[in-house]
Amino acid sequence: MIILLCGLSGAGKTTLAKKVKDKLERMGHLTEVIDADEYRQELFPDLKYSKEDRFENVRRLGFIADKFSNQGIITIISAIMPYEAMRQELVNNYDEVKVVHVDCPLSVLKARDTKGLYYRAQLPAGDPQRINNLTGVSDPFEAPQQPHLYINTYAYDVAECTGRLLAFIEYQRFLSKQRPVAC
Repeated sequence: MIILLCGLSGAGKTTLAKKVKDKLERMGHLTEVIDADEYRQELFPDLKYSKEDRFENVRRLGFIADKFSNQGIITIISAIMPYEAMRQELVNNYDEVKVVHVDCPLSVLKARDTKGLYYRAQLPAGDPQRINNLTGVSDPFEAPQQPHLYINTYAYDVAECTGRLLAFIEYQRFLSKQRPVAC
């Protein structure tokens, strides 16, 4: 199973992924978190933030996630994934991919600004620290039209959001065990 946690920067995707991983592992489930920021920095520094590079980043993350998933590891990808087409590409290309929209109002994210990205996106043109292509501000974010699960991290606290995602994963695992196996 591959869980795609998508949403704007600072919405809580990585926090949620790590909390759920902890709980799943305590329950005896092999789990892996693929954090897009971490992978981009360590493995894919060649990729920038153009639309094409964003698609390529998600393709690479999907390929890695599929390798884990095929070994029976619950795999959670934490990435902005701003385009519906990129999410659908993963859903169409790999088995048991579930899209989870982790949402929070942009005004709240700007106020939190845990990484300083929203501040940097508002800097004057020409400032060397300015971010010119921040998703949700100066680059589009196409919210999933029909996510498998919607989690609002503004309306609910971390424990409630973690519980919802955990219950969803457990239910999906139960459903997959009910399907007949093809020979």
